[in-house]
Amino acid sequence: MKVLLTTLNSKYVHSNLALKYLYAAGKEACGSLELREFTINNSRDYIFTELVTADCDAVCFSCYIWNIEKILELAADLKKARPRVSILLGGPEVSYDAEQLLREHSFVDFILTGEGEVSFPQWCEAFEKGISYERAAGLVYRDEDTISVNQGSPQPVDFTAVSFPYENFPYETDRVIYYESSRGCPFNCSYCISSLDKRVRSLPTERVKRELDCFLDKGIRQVKFLDRTFNWEKERTLDIFRHLIARDNGSTNFHFEICADLLDDEMLAVLRGARKGLFQFEIGIQSTNPETLRAVRRSGDVGKVLENVSRLVELGNSHIHVDLIAGLPYEDYRTFRHSFNDVYALGADNLQLGFLKLLKGTAIRRDGEKYGYTYMSKAPYQIISNQFISAQEICRLKQIETVLDLYYNRGGFELTLASAARELADTPFDFYEKLAEHYYSQGFQHRSHKKEDLYRILLQFFEALGRSSRFLPMLEMDLERTMNFDAVKKFKRKGWTIL
Repeated sequence: MKVLLTTLNSKYVHSNLALKYLYAAGKEACGSLELREFTINNSRDYIFTELVTADCDAVCFSCYIWNIEKILELAADLKKARPRVSILLGGPEVSYDAEQLLREHSFVDFILTGEGEVSFPQWCEAFEKGISYERAAGLVYRDEDTISVNQGSPQPVDFTAVSFPYENFPYETDRVIYYESSRGCPFNCSYCISSLDKRVRSLPTERVKRELDCFLDKGIRQVKFLDRTFNWEKERTLDIFRHLIARDNGSTNFHFEICADLLDDEMLAVLRGARKGLFQFEIGIQSTNPETLRAVRRSGDVGKVLENVSRLVELGNSHIHVDLIAGLPYEDYRTFRHSFNDVYALGADNLQLGFLKLLKGTAIRRDGEKYGYTYMSKAPYQIISNQFISAQEICRLKQIETVLDLYYNRGGFELTLASAARELADTPFDFYEKLAEHYYSQGFQHRSHKKEDLYRILLQFFEALGRSSRFLPMLEMDLERTMNFDAVKKFKRKGWTIL
């Protein structure tokens, strides 16, 4: 039997780690097991043709919020083209309502819930030999005219027994390499599916270091850890940081998601010794409103979080990405403004203004009625409104997100923004709110813009406020230090008028 593992990644530079784990686990149980990745940006006809001509007996899709709708469409068409092909779905987007999904989509034959390193080879063996599927824990499947649900949910796998996922594949130096050194999360945030697996399972530190050495030896551009809270255990974290600093090849970057509460003097002292660009940290602050944080079960001292992030930023040798989530309980437009200003003041390299997604399986989705949530019916299930913030206010925040990404996160406007956000409004939030109002009132949202046109748009905004003479010199300095010499010359020939 020929089985294909596949998915649609959000971008080409991304790759799917889960499929690599499944390939390693199932290759001995399948007569022929292949892995093929696409992206959501590939044309539907291209992916469809590739799947049909692959001539597989089963196609197994890894499903997430960014690809589930496209996968269901492809799977339905694939079943029409090849009626005898078996369709198996797995992943977080199908693990929490598998039985309902099978009832709604007759073209799906199997759904594998939870972690698959044990149950996937059990399914492979049954599929290959034509025997009962009862052994495959967490499998939901069609059995003639009925839907069968195997008894008991799949237990968390012994992560130490899982093979290094890259031993079967060439290293793709043009893609981000995803890596896990632990699974599970010690925290209970109500909006996160990682909170459902409360037992942290870590690989032995020496094994982690050996596997990271493989990436360093191959000169991988970026290794992104999928650990939900990498620094949950101090000594282990310090050991790995010290190893990476000592083995630094001068080019590889390592990305970690960390909890700011757990940073301390010793950890910051170790990080101070890292090469600039060796580490990148993502820190989910989400809100600075204590009532909101209690409601979503996030522990910690807000003041300590902000202080620790500020100290990490001050080191100046790591890219720092901080997150806010709009739409959490007890966070109205006014209090979100306060959270934004608190976090903006940290001076992080990137401030992601995200919007709550009511993911399947999460506590906040189950408590949706309690807080009056309305949310989009299809993935990614993003908030529309709740009893604290209106749909119109959410849309206004989306407009602010747009200009924040274009100007602050994209970079190249540092000198101008530092002064403008201080001089043109009471707070940084108010400045970006004004900039968003101008950007959208002029219709700039209707088309994409080259970087040089963003300078022109910003000058037009200053002109509307009667402050162009104050900020034009700063814009020119930002322009000249950001763009190459030829681009600056071309810009000056065209002038500052936005066409």
